[in-house]
Amino acid sequence: MKFNCGLRAWLSVVSLALILTAVQVPHTAWADVTYGTFTKDSYGHQIDTQPAYTPFKMIGKDLAAPDPDNPGQFVASPMQKPSDVYISESDEIYVADTGNNRIVKFDKDGNFERYYELAENPLNAPQGVFVDEKGHIFIADTGNKRVVRLSASGQLLKEYKRPESSNVPEELKYDPIKVAADKRGYIYIVTMGGYYGLVQLNPDGEFQRFYGANAAPFSFIDSIKRAFYTREMYENETSKIPPAVNNLAIDDGGFIYTVTNGAEVEAEQIKKLNFQGENILAQYNKFGTAKKSFGEYNWYDIRYVDGITTPPQIVDVSVDSEGNFTVVDSYYTYLSQYDANGNLLFYFGGPSSSASSQLGLIKTPAAIDINSRGEIYVLDSQESILQAYRLSEFGAMVHEANRLTQEGRYLESEQPWKEVLRLNEQYLPAILGLAQVAYKKGNYEEAARLFKIAGNDAGYSESFWQIRLQWFQARFSFFATLLAVAAVLIFVVNRLARGRTNRMMEGFSNRMDDRYLLFSQLKQAFVILRHPIDGFTALRFENKGGYVSACILLVLTGSALLLSEQMTSFAFNPVSPSSVTVTSVLLPFLGLWCGWVVSNYLISSIYRGEGRFKDVFVGSAYALTPFILIGVPLAVLSNVMTRAEGAIYDYLQLGMYIWLAFLFIWMVQSLHNYTVGETLMNMIMSLFALIVLAVLIFLVIGLTNELLVFVHEVYQEVLLR
Repeated sequence: MKFNCGLRAWLSVVSLALILTAVQVPHTAWADVTYGTFTKDSYGHQIDTQPAYTPFKMIGKDLAAPDPDNPGQFVASPMQKPSDVYISESDEIYVADTGNNRIVKFDKDGNFERYYELAENPLNAPQGVFVDEKGHIFIADTGNKRVVRLSASGQLLKEYKRPESSNVPEELKYDPIKVAADKRGYIYIVTMGGYYGLVQLNPDGEFQRFYGANAAPFSFIDSIKRAFYTREMYENETSKIPPAVNNLAIDDGGFIYTVTNGAEVEAEQIKKLNFQGENILAQYNKFGTAKKSFGEYNWYDIRYVDGITTPPQIVDVSVDSEGNFTVVDSYYTYLSQYDANGNLLFYFGGPSSSASSQLGLIKTPAAIDINSRGEIYVLDSQESILQAYRLSEFGAMVHEANRLTQEGRYLESEQPWKEVLRLNEQYLPAILGLAQVAYKKGNYEEAARLFKIAGNDAGYSESFWQIRLQWFQARFSFFATLLAVAAVLIFVVNRLARGRTNRMMEGFSNRMDDRYLLFSQLKQAFVILRHPIDGFTALRFENKGGYVSACILLVLTGSALLLSEQMTSFAFNPVSPSSVTVTSVLLPFLGLWCGWVVSNYLISSIYRGEGRFKDVFVGSAYALTPFILIGVPLAVLSNVMTRAEGAIYDYLQLGMYIWLAFLFIWMVQSLHNYTVGETLMNMIMSLFALIVLAVLIFLVIGLTNELLVFVHEVYQEVLLR
């Protein structure tokens, strides 16, 4: 009996402890959704988060229409391949039901209200719909090559057919697919394949201009063609046209957002255009948080076409009242949400393998919009339904904290961001938000630490600038005195020494040259820096360099490269510390250097070069000396610099690389006894041979792997038999 009482008491204590633990641990509704929600850290690594949005209903499954054969009766009339959705200021939902040649209207709760069909002049495959603040309905009537404006009751008010203007080129294909209007009454029309940009009409329906066109692609090869092709050759090239704008949205401030997709469009898929048509979304703010590539997906969802990764195909964008914009991708079927600066907040969704409609999962997203309550509606053209999502508690907390940050109310945002970080300690926007809070408070050490964790080099540099300023202000008198004393000491020492030090060093150097050949060979590196052509010539004819000294210089260069990667300030080298390893740094360097030596020797053997393999090997090692002398000091110097002094850092780094390039040119010229023209031709052919060699190595590695897989499969089959 006592035992049973004790057991019950013990179980009661354990149960109470579990309950208290459960109360303290933050719960998330992960099991309430059928998809994952993610974000990314500063280096692009995927991070799981609590659900930001939860699905709560599907709309449009049970539509009916009057039966023409039986008046007074209704038959099922589901949507067919709907292609656009728009939510009005009063939260009424309009869907372009393309396959049924109509517009479907739902009330703010998703209940069916009516159809718009224009019996006197029927719609034909409408692909876009928009409702202005007056309740007028704009429809992109694609099949009829027009845009129509209806009253709220469905009366036709105006048609906008192909604009008649001398500024409209004849080759423009006027097939409207999307439409929007701003508060001034200007109308913006997206045409199918319209690489001229949006067609902008004034309030009277007259052509105003083309607006927000994309730039034509221009590659490095194109720049070479432009530099070397004659006018006739260039005119025979196939003209490159800009990618077409595919969709648009307009926010509360009247800014137009455009959507561009395509297999070759990997950046600026979303643009926020000002009055002049300039993309202001690509501008960097003080902390450098702008983003130019949109549409997220996970690494395990990557698909390849002809061995090339296919980028997300964004089909629509919607902007909420706080300036956050959400994009939907028809290829990977993710919804990605960004704040007004383009920072990723979260993305969710993913491919659906279900054969039937499932709450929250989208098969073929076609359009997206957000109502005044912040609820997201996504149109699934394959299932012909609308999926509705609302903010979770976690998502609402992120939105509140981010809103305060965007409004500049950093101190008020501190507590919400701390709560978000408590729920997910890897959540990047929370780290950035708290970094800005620390900066606002004047806690620059903490701000720099958080900006570095967040991978934000601009914010880190701003914080470090303040730290450095405070440090110098506190110690100015000390350094001024130290500088004066140092100047006096240097003057006195120079007067007393009167050249004795130089004579002593020269004597020591001469004695070392006589005793140790290796010392003499290493000293030749400094001779090359002063007299490169004579110095490289001495490597070959006077035995001033050997394999041992060359290998020592290679080791020193590799060490300098590794130290430079590790010691350079985060402001100038914003990479993940875990990505800087001996293997990741030295293998590419050694591979490139060895490839150069082999390629240059082979080309020189064919192209009348006089240098031996040893000469190319040793000379290529000695030509790296500037990196040994400048690389590490420059990395150390970067730790007392900010991006404001970036021009100085870039100048020194560029000077080092130019010096290296000239040393390699002089090395080839001296060792192979070339003229300047022959030297440049040799280097071009050597670089081309290096590329060919790299391709061959990759092919051999790939074929070897395939052979090993084949042998393994044959072996396994033999074992099974």
